[in-house]
Amino acid sequence: MINPPALFVDLGYSQRFKHGEDICGDAFKYKKSNDDARLVAVLSDGLGSGVKANILASMTATMALKFETESEADILHTAEIMMDALPICQVRKISYATFTIVNAGLNGNIRVIEMGNPEFIMLRRGETVAVPSQEIDSPKWENRTMRVYDFSIEADDRLIIYSDGITQAGIGSKNYPLGWRVQGCAGFIRQTVAEHPGMSAHELAEEILREALRKEPRLVAGDDMTCAVIYFRSPRKMLLFTGPPFDRKHDAMCAETLANFEGNKVICGGTSAEIIARELKRPLVMDLSQARGDIPPMSKMDGVDLVTEGIFTLTRTAQYLENYDGVHYDDPAGKLVDILLNNDIIEVLVGTRINEAHQDPNLPLDLELRRNIVKRLAGVLEKNFLKKVNIRYV
Repeated sequence: MINPPALFVDLGYSQRFKHGEDICGDAFKYKKSNDDARLVAVLSDGLGSGVKANILASMTATMALKFETESEADILHTAEIMMDALPICQVRKISYATFTIVNAGLNGNIRVIEMGNPEFIMLRRGETVAVPSQEIDSPKWENRTMRVYDFSIEADDRLIIYSDGITQAGIGSKNYPLGWRVQGCAGFIRQTVAEHPGMSAHELAEEILREALRKEPRLVAGDDMTCAVIYFRSPRKMLLFTGPPFDRKHDAMCAETLANFEGNKVICGGTSAEIIARELKRPLVMDLSQARGDIPPMSKMDGVDLVTEGIFTLTRTAQYLENYDGVHYDDPAGKLVDILLNNDIIEVLVGTRINEAHQDPNLPLDLELRRNIVKRLAGVLEKNFLKKVNIRYV
């Protein structure tokens, strides 16, 4: 068993609305404890689709998250409180929302609770693992059975949870009369991870969802689709250097820090890149073939994974992350998003020398000074993506 404190939780999810709807009838919410010792994630599927399904799924996920993170109540009692709060479909006589709850302690213990949702998939060392469960029937409510799983996690385990829009993809079609089903999803996951063993949580969630869409006859979602992946792994680290140091005497130190760093390396800023190129005596070449949209093109430097312009690119990166929906943007900011989400611990080295060009009042209002945009980036990475960001000013 790997030492539990060495584990880091990489969490990602992807959603598609039912074709023709403007809002998703599934809800996915998650929260990490203040001491980073526990993660709770909830996926709820509202009956039907549209606004009503979204409201009830969101209410269910919010209640489950609150009970799991703030209450010591018995699980059955907690579930019955939630069931009491949810209306019953008068036609089908079932609850208007189902749910899956993942309560993961990073000491290695994990509990999964399912009520109505498809069974989760556990991937360990490239194989799907059957996890024993206990069924709990509510004495108060008929036909309401929960499956409860208690088990231990190991490094590189992946948990995949999803709504039935994934498992029922293609249902009624010639090739998939009963839908893609859990077995089909599990087979695809095994093959995908075998081909890309280092795939991040958000990449795998998006690949599963895209494959589910391929099963649909018109390649559009016949139901709301949500897939979430929780990946327990040894932390991946990256370094982002942006902005010239306040004192030019620190240029060599910044270059040495970047050269010796083990992990992905990114430079944001033309002056920053010139400093590293000069100090490390490495050529810096602008790559005009990669110019995309209204963001300045990238450059290339040996030993650095990504070299971009500074403030414009960082601002657009923050916007992409704040409105993240799993879509990849093929521009420098989109490439930076991919690197950020593929790492767990992000070290940011921020130079504090003011660039006079950024004081132009004609520049966009949301073009913030470097220190502010870095704080904005750190905030969304920590809150929305559970990353650990360390900022150092020079």
